Amino acid sequence: MERCKRLMRELEKRGLDAALLHRSENMRYLTEGYTGEGCVFVCKDETVIVTDFRYVEQAGRQAPACRVVSTDAKHREISRVQELTDAHGVKAMAVETDFLSYDSVEEMKKQLPFVKLEGMKGIPEELRLIKDAGEIESMRAAAAISCRAFGNILDKIHPGMTEKQVQIMLDFEMLSLGSEGNAFDTIAATGVNGSLCHAIPSDTAIQSGDLLTLDFGATVNGYCADMTRTIGFGKVKPELKEMYNLVLEAQLAALDAVRPGALCGDLDKIARDILEARYPGAFGHSLGHGVGLFIHEQPRVASGSTTVLQPGHVITIEPGVYIPGLGGCRIEDMAMLTSEGYVNPITSPKQLIEL
Repeated sequence: MERCKRLMRELEKRGLDAALLHRSENMRYLTEGYTGEGCVFVCKDETVIVTDFRYVEQAGRQAPACRVVSTDAKHREISRVQELTDAHGVKAMAVETDFLSYDSVEEMKKQLPFVKLEGMKGIPEELRLIKDAGEIESMRAAAAISCRAFGNILDKIHPGMTEKQVQIMLDFEMLSLGSEGNAFDTIAATGVNGSLCHAIPSDTAIQSGDLLTLDFGATVNGYCADMTRTIGFGKVKPELKEMYNLVLEAQLAALDAVRPGALCGDLDKIARDILEARYPGAFGHSLGHGVGLFIHEQPRVASGSTTVLQPGHVITIEPGVYIPGLGGCRIEDMAMLTSEGYVNPITSPKQLIEL
């Protein structure tokens, strides 16, 4: 359980004896497989999954290196945690105060009066920043499924179809190709809805001359892919085609600067300067973000970020332009940092496709 050992080394630097994790991505990461509910207790001597009857067998299968402790009506989760802290002589423990409710933390304090509780302060997320070979391979597989699914539906999309219909088709295709499930809710936005960065697919129908933005991703072994393609229908309106070409220019320029040692804030500035010159204020979100077991991880590829890219980082590069009343466009790839540069697992074409 090397990941738990790394976690404990970081905790011990802060004078902490143990950690209690509830966030599903962190539980899966540290146990190297558990996807059920409950919590994970980590100390120097062992890693324990605390869960109820529904997940006991699952925990044993998915995380055989961990001990599993079952809860029931007489032995609630907090009482099992108290047994563990007592057994291991825990005096100070890190908990996910940025994830648990206020009431949950207060109850924990009452039930564990002799244990000092401190915020986790993102330590597990820091450990997850640098992906190992297995994590990279899972994300490459998820990206391959995403790209294949996109390619498979292109000849099926046509004017008159609704955003919801395209979403359902794309989601089904990813599942059919082996995705565990969506990395996030698929976005399908056409016409004036394209100006909504996180549009919810609706009954709006695709019209000839409009763009359709698709933001989606498959998952493999819990690891996410994230890609966006914007496609056109019929003779795309000149102002939309101009928008598309400039977004593509900004995306390619930012990708060209991705390498170990680059500052995340500098990448954002490269793309933002290009788009601001023509569409001031129309690129309102950050250029990108980290990807892993969760769709939005560190590092943030945002204005002012001083994070230095390193081999093992996996980020997105996704500039966009959004103009109310006209529409929008976003183009997104992933960049997997290597010692020499990066690998982009998103292979779908980026030149404007006009169906």
